[in-house]
Amino acid sequence: MKLNLTSLDKAIQSLKKSIIRFKSESNDDIVRDSVIQRFEYTYSLSLKFIQRYLILNMPIPEEELTFNNIIRQADKIGLLKHDLSVWSEYREMRNITSHTYDEDKANLVSKIAISFLNDAEYLLHELQNRNNS
Repeated sequence: MKLNLTSLDKAIQSLKKSIIRFKSESNDDIVRDSVIQRFEYTYSLSLKFIQRYLILNMPIPEEELTFNNIIRQADKIGLLKHDLSVWSEYREMRNITSHTYDEDKANLVSKIAISFLNDAEYLLHELQNRNNS
């Protein structure tokens, strides 16, 4: 069964557009906030697609679908560019944005979002390749 990757692709493209704009307008807090919001959405969607892929392709009991196990398994089978430590940092940044807001944290998260874009694009590419196999 193939995954419909349209929503993940659109989310990544949307994040990419906001990052491109942010690089030329880094002092614009509205553009920065757009990067953060799109990072949050794309990160969450990426995790959902990783989980869907694993459920469809590996016999993993639902109680074992913790964040750490999902990321470890995905890394083990080559879906991810980076391992659990990097994805844990993305998770931490995602959690920061949803619980509190201040300038320093917003600037930190917007920088992490730029790194995350590369990982999200890698994930999408891997999922597309596996869909076509």
